[in-house]
Amino acid sequence: MIFSEIKLKGAFVIDLELLTDQRGFFARSFCSKEFEAHGPNPNLVQCNLSFNYKKGTLRGMHYQIAPFAETKLIRCIRGAIYDVIIDLRPESETYLSYIGVELTAENRRALYVPQRFAHGFQSLTDESEVMYQMGEFHAPEYAFGLRYNDSALGIEWPLPVSEISQKDLSWPLLESVTVKTFSHVAGV
Repeated sequence: MIFSEIKLKGAFVIDLELLTDQRGFFARSFCSKEFEAHGPNPNLVQCNLSFNYKKGTLRGMHYQIAPFAETKLIRCIRGAIYDVIIDLRPESETYLSYIGVELTAENRRALYVPQRFAHGFQSLTDESEVMYQMGEFHAPEYAFGLRYNDSALGIEWPLPVSEISQKDLSWPLLESVTVKTFSHVAGV
């Protein structure tokens, strides 16, 4: 695997290192030893799949707070998505900055999302499928989110939103979320 740390410290784009021959290729998509050597949390406790019927479908921006703050390893296994993460660490020099990465079945790229980051994505194709490998169990009482279209965050989504859940539409705007909430993400 090829780990490339991106501008939000602790987050990585992970490309496969393909071993090819006349049959096709073989690649390691996860190895706890390699994760540990590069810094990301190697512990995975749950895997999830998300299937999206329509291009433009948006899911996010989700995060869990301590003691169930989660890491995620996101990979698009069918179609294509625009995956976005937001740094929610008040002590970070990139606090409230975001980055978007295109993940596709063709590029086989993954995005490692550290604890204390919000995460969401938009389908770039019909019938996209996304695999999440999670570092913490889902705990609904610790799950929160931010509004995907909050002007204070300034996320530039590539497509108009075609589908979104009522829950994702109802997340608060950043101005009504306190820094203390994000500090709680750290368990402070």
